Amino acid sequence: MNADERRLQVLRAIVADYVSTHEPVGSKAIVDRHNLGVSSATVRNDMAALEEEGYIAQPHTSAGRVPTDKGYRLFVDRLHEVKPLSSAERRAIQHFLDGTLDLDEVMRRSVRLLAQLTRQVAVVQYPTLTRSTVRHVEVVPITPARLMLVLITDTGRVDQRVVELGDVITEDATARVRTVLNSTLVGRRLTEASALVAELPEEAPAELRDAMLRVCTVLIESLVEHPEERLVLGGTANLTRNVTDFPGSLRKVMEALEEQVVVLKLLAASRDPSTVTVRIGEENEAEEMRSTSVVSIGYGSPGMILGGIGVVGPTRMDYAGTMASVRAVAAYVGEILAGR
Repeated sequence: MNADERRLQVLRAIVADYVSTHEPVGSKAIVDRHNLGVSSATVRNDMAALEEEGYIAQPHTSAGRVPTDKGYRLFVDRLHEVKPLSSAERRAIQHFLDGTLDLDEVMRRSVRLLAQLTRQVAVVQYPTLTRSTVRHVEVVPITPARLMLVLITDTGRVDQRVVELGDVITEDATARVRTVLNSTLVGRRLTEASALVAELPEEAPAELRDAMLRVCTVLIESLVEHPEERLVLGGTANLTRNVTDFPGSLRKVMEALEEQVVVLKLLAASRDPSTVTVRIGEENEAEEMRSTSVVSIGYGSPGMILGGIGVVGPTRMDYAGTMASVRAVAAYVGEILAGR
């Protein structure tokens, strides 16, 4: 190999050892642990060149070297392929996510699983409103003057609302309301469905007008909410395993994760389900997150991105393994929601 290739191998060795041991890495350790076929003196020269170019740094006098954000970026950019998960890991993911009944459960299980796989903080964004369509509207009598309204979307979102009618309604009238709602809304995007719902009371027969007005008023509340602003986080305690990874900033990181706007921005670049996005340290826009790395990807079906999913952890992380886990879980979540 030429000098540039050898230096990249030295950088990879430093990243691997530092991620594993959390200790600065010296030339002797690299020679002992990695079969590079060169002497300690050559490795020292390569480390000096890497340090001069800003890829590694010396935290203490007479200590080994640690990767910088720039070094991690080069390492990630030169990962020619994300290592595939083992068949056992894939089966575990499938088993864990199979049988989930509703969207909330899919989201909860996904972050729990991803946090366990990566030992980082996992975050998943609910499917975005603008891409959801109405699959079915159910209207269920609770009492003669009270209805349960259930809105189901193609992404698995289920909203339940109680409608107080102020007057009794017959089963036949309830069935007619249900028929009108479904014939008007099924297959429509939620963004256009609210406008259609607003017109229904005026078009309803006189005997149904009051009930339809009350039902539509409640239904519009469901349609205009913004589930794209809803997030689920899991594994926050994982950040505390190595407090030294966040010198003086762990509290700021924890506080930033509580701000949904910050986390949504972290996932904003994750619009492609075929590409894992990695933001390292200073590449993160939010100042509080500049001691972290964010690995994320979009999930959904071909041609339809539903949301983002990813993990937040220290810059000292197993990037190849984390990227593989994020991609695999996102793929399963996309399959589950697309199959609904």
